[in-house]
Amino acid sequence: MTGLKWATMLCVFIAAAGQGVADTSSDRMIGGDLLTSGETSATLQAPRDVLAAGPTVLLSGSVAQDTHAAGFDVDLDVMTGGDLYAVGFSVSLRGPVGGDATAAGFSLRMGPGAEVAGNARLMGARVIVDSPVRGGLVAAADTLTLNSEISGDALLAGETIVFGPDASILGSLTYSAPDRIDIPERVIPANRVTYEPYRPSEMMMEMRDMWGEWDYPDRPPLLSLLSGFLVTLGFFVLIGALCLTLAPAQVRYLRRNIEARPGMALLSGVIGLSLLFGLVPISALTIVGIPLVPVVLLATLVVWTLGYVLGAYVIAMRAMQGLGVAENPAIWLRLLALVVGVTLIALLNFIPVLGWMANFALVLLGIGGMTRALFERMVGNTGPALDVDMQPIEEKSQ
Repeated sequence: MTGLKWATMLCVFIAAAGQGVADTSSDRMIGGDLLTSGETSATLQAPRDVLAAGPTVLLSGSVAQDTHAAGFDVDLDVMTGGDLYAVGFSVSLRGPVGGDATAAGFSLRMGPGAEVAGNARLMGARVIVDSPVRGGLVAAADTLTLNSEISGDALLAGETIVFGPDASILGSLTYSAPDRIDIPERVIPANRVTYEPYRPSEMMMEMRDMWGEWDYPDRPPLLSLLSGFLVTLGFFVLIGALCLTLAPAQVRYLRRNIEARPGMALLSGVIGLSLLFGLVPISALTIVGIPLVPVVLLATLVVWTLGYVLGAYVIAMRAMQGLGVAENPAIWLRLLALVVGVTLIALLNFIPVLGWMANFALVLLGIGGMTRALFERMVGNTGPALDVDMQPIEEKSQ
C-alpha cells in the first residue's frame, strides 16, 4: 500500500471517530477511489478502490480493485477484483476476492461465497473458514474452524483447531497448538503435516535475546536530522490537510468538543492511550493474541499520529480566533492554521523535557477528543457539549 493510501485511510478513521455529529454516511470519490464513513450500508459499483470505516459497515456490489473496511460490525458481500483488507469486532466476508484477503476481528468468518484467488491471512478470537482459498492460508485464533479447500500451504495456530467435513489442504500443513491433534487423512496425509509446539515463555525469551543482540545505531548527522524532521512535518501536514478536505464536519465536531472541555479531553486521552498500550501485554498472553500484537501497535501509531495532528490544529485555531479570525473560517485559513500549528509544535521537540512534555500533552488532547467521540458513539450522546459557561456549543455557533 502506498504512503498516500495509508494517509487516506487515516482520514477515513478520523472521519469515523467524529461521526457522532451525524448519523448518516459520508461518501466522497477521490481519483476514482470511493471513501465512505459513518453508518455505511451501500451497493457499490466502484471503478477503483473502496475505503470504508464506521461503527457498522455493510457493503455489497463490486469493487474493481482493492477493498478496505474498518468498523465495529463489518459485513462485506462485495466482489473484489484486487486485495481485501478488513478489521473489526465482528467481520463477515461473503463475496469473492480476486487477490489476497487480510482480515482481523474478535469474530471472523469467511462464508461459502468468499472464495479467495490469492492468499488469505486471518486473525481473531474465533475464525471460521468456509470458503476455498486458491493460494496459501495463514490463520491464528483461539478457536479455528477450517471447512473448505486450501489449494496451497497452510499455517494454522490456535488453542483449538477443528477440521470440518469439507476441509482439504492440497499443500503442506504446519500447525501450532498446545498439544498434537488428530488430523483426518481426508484433510491431508500425515507425511505433509508438521507440528510445532507452542511455548509462550520460550517465544518471549527468544524475542528478548534477539532484541539484546541488536546494535544501536550511531547518532545521525545534523543534515539527516533536518531532513527527517522536514519529511515528518510534511507527513503530518498532509494527514491534516486530507482530513480537513475530506471530513471537515467531523474535524469541526472534534475541535469544538476539545475546546469546550480541554481538561476532560486530556483525561480522556490518558484513558484512551492507556487502553491501547494495555492491549499489547494482554494480546501477548494467548496464542490468538501474539499475531495481533503488530495490529495493536499499528493502531496505537495511527491513533498517536491523528491525536498529534488534531491537537496541533485545535491549539492553532484557538490562537487564530484570539486574533479575530471567525470560528469557522475559509478552508485556506484552516490549512494555514494547520501548517503553522504543526510546525511550531514540532519545533518544541528541540527543547529538552519541556518541549517533549508539551508535545505529549498535545497528543493526549487530540486522542482525548477522539476517545470521547468514540464513547459517545458507542453508548449514545448524553447531550450537547457545553462550553465554560455551560452553554451548548452548537447553539453558540449558530
